[in-house]
Amino acid sequence: MLVIRADLVDEILAHARRDHPDEACGVVAGPEGSDRPERFIPMLNAARSPTFYEFDSGDLLRLYRDMDSRDEVPVVIYHSHTATEAHPSRTDISYASEPETHYVLVSTRSPALLNGAEREFRSFRIVDGVVTEEDVEVVESYMFAHTGADDVPDNG
Repeated sequence: MLVIRADLVDEILAHARRDHPDEACGVVAGPEGSDRPERFIPMLNAARSPTFYEFDSGDLLRLYRDMDSRDEVPVVIYHSHTATEAHPSRTDISYASEPETHYVLVSTRSPALLNGAEREFRSFRIVDGVVTEEDVEVVESYMFAHTGADDVPDNG
């Protein structure tokens, strides 16, 4: 399951709308070993295409060096689909090389999705070509994101 803050979801969706009709892409980095997305990093789609995204190799190298210096990993790699549903394409699957990463797809294929009246935000794990959709929990804060009411101490 992907647990992600609402402000990060809003940033991803806003980036997809801004870059439409081209696909938007980027990363949400987080502390190594945490599976907690924290730092939103929009990237330039070097392909500048409505049907394909590609990270610029120089930008990607700088990103990984920066994440390494901060002890971060790519917790989320996201991109948008501008004419189809938010589901990995064969190309997306073939390029997925981070088995621990959540691959988030959003769609801007309709006016309601493009103007924010609706949202299509889905997360997948892609390991060795196998795609598994996972639940997404959007939270305001990570403070109590994984706890139930019984885990909160009583004051009395």
